Amino acid sequence: MRIYACHFCSSPVYPGHGIMFVRNDAKEFRFCRSKCHKAFKQRRNPRKLRWTKAFRKAAGKELAVDSTLTFAARRNVPVRYNRELVATTLKAMARVEEIRQRRERAFYKNRMKGNKEKDLAADKKLVEDHPELLRMRDVELRIREEKAARRAAAELEAEDEDEEMDVDDEMDVSEEEEESEDEEAQRVKQKIILKNKTRSKKHATQVRF
Repeated sequence: MRIYACHFCSSPVYPGHGIMFVRNDAKEFRFCRSKCHKAFKQRRNPRKLRWTKAFRKAAGKELAVDSTLTFAARRNVPVRYNRELVATTLKAMARVEEIRQRRERAFYKNRMKGNKEKDLAADKKLVEDHPELLRMRDVELRIREEKAARRAAAELEAEDEDEEMDVDDEMDVSEEEEESEDEEAQRVKQKIILKNKTRSKKHATQVRF
């Protein structure tokens, strides 16, 4: 089983997948999907399309120059079959793949570190060329601080008003309770007076008879 590489984007083409195009000079071109096949027929340059391996290698985004990559090149050299040679070859392939992956990770880390340094240098240059940006930033910070102070003062005023309203409500409630108590006391007094009047009337009738 052989896994081919797409002629346009360098993606793997597994058996039973992809498209094979044979030119008039009997040269074979294998593509992973119709997208790559159409771009090839339109004579597009893969180094100018961001989604291809060729663009990434040309832009320095992937490891392009390394000794481990030469082992992946196809060699049409006839070699007599030997079991020991096959075993050592398989071990070497696994070891080379492990080394290549480790080097790719180191390359990626260095590239990301370089991007941060480049961004920092670009920011410093921008500030040096345009010092008014710092003034604008200071003005924006002052405006933000003033807005925050105003909000804090407004919140404090609102809390004070709420406390005053609560105190007023408590005073109103206490006054209402006192009034209700006074009304109840007056009702009780009236009831007692009525009872006394009825008793005095009964006593007067008894005395007359």
